Amino acid sequence: MPLSRDWTKSSYSDPNGGNCVEARRPASNVVQVRDSMDPTGPILTLNAHHWAGFLSRTASPSDTS
Repeated sequence: MPLSRDWTKSSYSDPNGGNCVEARRPASNVVQVRDSMDPTGPILTLNAHHWAGFLSRTASPSDTS
């Protein structure tokens, strides 16, 4: 998912309100992730390099082709 400074909901989020994840890139080397159902709740902040590693390890086979 391309990230910007604004929160972006994952395309894998449930449209009925469950399993909603949002992410953004507030700075060039930072990625933040949160539960869109709890926008004032905790935010996970990661180094962009670690975020890319996470995505490459969790992508389904159809996402990598």
